[in-house]
Amino acid sequence: MTRQEIKEKTIEVVHECVPETEGQRLEEDTVINTDTAIDSMGFTLIICRLEATFGVKIPDRQWQKLYTLGDVVTAIEKRMK
Repeated sequence: MTRQEIKEKTIEVVHECVPETEGQRLEEDTVINTDTAIDSMGFTLIICRLEATFGVKIPDRQWQKLYTLGDVVTAIEKRMK
């Protein structure tokens, strides 16, 4: 799976989990919880869905350091290799 495919699927998951983000343009530098106004519950739902979607497990301590969409895509990409 390419980085672009991971990014597109991640954006799709964000929109599914938090419908209020539908129509928002999400780029690699988008800060997920502030630029999109996603609360901690929404972010937790996104994390769980992404791990299930991509078949990866990213340690909780690492999720706390992921701020942008690009950070999330990179973390998933590294775990998929």
